[in-house]
Amino acid sequence: MVTASPAEKPASIKTNMETGRPAPATNADVAKLIEHAVLQADCSEQDVAIGCETAKQYGVAAIMVRPCDADLAVRWMEGSGIPVASVVSYPDGSDTTSAKIYATRDLLRRGVKEIDTVINIGKMISRQFQYVEMELAQLAAACHESGAIVKVAFENAYLTQDLKVIACRLCKRAGIDFARTSTPFGPSGYSLEDIALMKRLLKDKVALKASGGIRSLEQVLQIYEAGCARIGTVNTVPILECWKAKLEAAKANESVIKAEV
Repeated sequence: MVTASPAEKPASIKTNMETGRPAPATNADVAKLIEHAVLQADCSEQDVAIGCETAKQYGVAAIMVRPCDADLAVRWMEGSGIPVASVVSYPDGSDTTSAKIYATRDLLRRGVKEIDTVINIGKMISRQFQYVEMELAQLAAACHESGAIVKVAFENAYLTQDLKVIACRLCKRAGIDFARTSTPFGPSGYSLEDIALMKRLLKDKVALKASGGIRSLEQVLQIYEAGCARIGTVNTVPILECWKAKLEAAKANESVIKAEV
């Protein structure tokens, strides 16, 4: 089977995957892991504006918005250097391939730089793997042609262990940039066991993103340690404020030790 040949991936992804993983040491080290999500159904335009300001204030990796908010977010984030991400066939991946491609290209034309979608869960459970691979390859090609990246959520709670393994193989062959554990809308969020499995299978070919139930700095650091390059959360502010406080406490403690010496 012939699959699309993905374009060169952005340098930021290659850096995340090809270098070592030192412990986070600065505010930016943790902020650049986080995609700040504004995806809830009841979000107003004011909520989106606040989300964009939060993203700019903390210098996160991306701001994730609903498709209907893409134009606003692209305008509000202009000049910030922070990409706008949006979702396609979310959160269950059940749209037709043609609908997904159209929606993807529409968002890319509007200035979105990162596309999050969901693997077609029903087709995976039905073991229609050729269908899934060809769809993923077309989505990857559409994104890479525009210099954008594509992330695919597995929604692992619905998949058996063998289907998780196959989903990893399909993502590698299709040229997907990020494999994602789950969405916040499934029956359960990420698990460290799933991250370990995906990391072992994907190695340096596809980066990892975790989401679903991530509320604390401790979780973020555990997920980073497990090998994830991105983390999706709505709890950006408390997580990064906790990290800032932790760094300041460590710096103060170091100063005390030096003074005593």
